[in-house]
Amino acid sequence: MVFWETTKACKLVCKHCRAEAIEEPLPDELTHEESLALIDQITEFGRPYPHLIMTGGDVLMRKDFWDLARYSISKGIRTLVAPSVTPLLTEEKIKKMKEIGIIGMSLSLDGARAETHDSIRGINGIFERTVELMNFVKKDVGMFLQINTAVMRDNVEELPEVFKLITDAGVDAWEVFYLILTGRASKDLDLTKDEYWDVSNFLYDASKYGKTTIRTTEGPFFRVVYRLRTVLDEMGKGPEELGVGELYYKLRERLEELMGPVPHGPPKQKRAPSAYTRDGYGIIFVAYNGDVYPSGFLPYKVGNVREASLKEIYQNSKALKMIRDPSNFRPPCGTCKFNFMCGGSRARAYSYFKDPFGHDPACKLPEVLESLDPQVVEEALRPFGRAKSFTNV
Repeated sequence: MVFWETTKACKLVCKHCRAEAIEEPLPDELTHEESLALIDQITEFGRPYPHLIMTGGDVLMRKDFWDLARYSISKGIRTLVAPSVTPLLTEEKIKKMKEIGIIGMSLSLDGARAETHDSIRGINGIFERTVELMNFVKKDVGMFLQINTAVMRDNVEELPEVFKLITDAGVDAWEVFYLILTGRASKDLDLTKDEYWDVSNFLYDASKYGKTTIRTTEGPFFRVVYRLRTVLDEMGKGPEELGVGELYYKLRERLEELMGPVPHGPPKQKRAPSAYTRDGYGIIFVAYNGDVYPSGFLPYKVGNVREASLKEIYQNSKALKMIRDPSNFRPPCGTCKFNFMCGGSRARAYSYFKDPFGHDPACKLPEVLESLDPQVVEEALRPFGRAKSFTNV
């Protein structure tokens, strides 16, 4: 997946904004011709081409957005968009997106109440409009829709209500972003590792309702929680085996009030989504000015598409090769039995230690594994066999 920050321009002023978006485009933004060249570079990977996710800022703040999207689609690239909910995003434009061949879009919903969402987004009225457009995309346009939620101190207790809203709308995927202290995000918004662990276990419960695919961004240990909980369910054991806390029980209680009892047994999908992708591995980020990073939340430059092709950077960067091999990570991430499917958030390690190979301070897994029944761990690892090599991908 190629995430392209087409512009930093955006009308919103989100308190956690990764891009530190501004109202006007910056002068060193990729030109129209350079942007077309970037799209051509994506085709150099060969078929099937990577997905292209056009993001920002706000993609609709680029005057040539429609031309760029059409060009990408004409090349056979599966193209998705991540617009901001502002007056620029209308029902007519959403219909047009589908008509020209955009295969899906994402919208951000950072709370279940207007007070919460609008305070995070910085502008009043955005919550109601987001809910309107969410329902319009699914019920009137029938387009693939992902809802993004950045979990933080301000909204964590509203996660069950957000889940209810999006499942009622028929949303296809819920991407829960575990906060990274980059851009405008401040430490007072962050959760503790115990709280992130509780959120991960709550998301596993939510996934059992089977209506929406649930994934995390910069919370790769959710994949391990998902697998461990699946094994525990098969053994007839509960989440208390994983050391869940007060927040988990609070979220689960509210989830059951809204959705009914959590279904018994493991989810139909026994492997967590995107078990083998992470920053720099299956994912690459191109900034507004052509700088290339392992992800949008990891400002660790590995090249620039004005100087080398994206394929060359992705395949030959020494830093990317190292970041794909979890044995290069500092303990406990580097020595963890599950590092091949998790590896910890490289972006969070960098935000805390200025070291993309550091450990993830939001992960509670090392403590849990010390007291967990070894049979559970063995069963959790069994379907994966031997950890695959990351170094040559």
